[in-house]
Amino acid sequence: MADERTRGDENELKGTAKEVKGRIRGDLGDALDNPSEHVKGRAEELEGKIQKKVGQTENEDADERY
Repeated sequence: MADERTRGDENELKGTAKEVKGRIRGDLGDALDNPSEHVKGRAEELEGKIQKKVGQTENEDADERY
């Protein structure tokens, strides 16, 4: 259980960091009128949201098993 929970926590943390980084990158692309950076930032933000959700699901699964 500890390994599953650790993996879930790690994915949540990394996902949140990636989400924030992507949001900043997207906003910076807007500020600099750089559509390419805006799109890359929003894509990274979405990846972070997905990774965070995967971590939450892993934690829920680990809690249900034990």
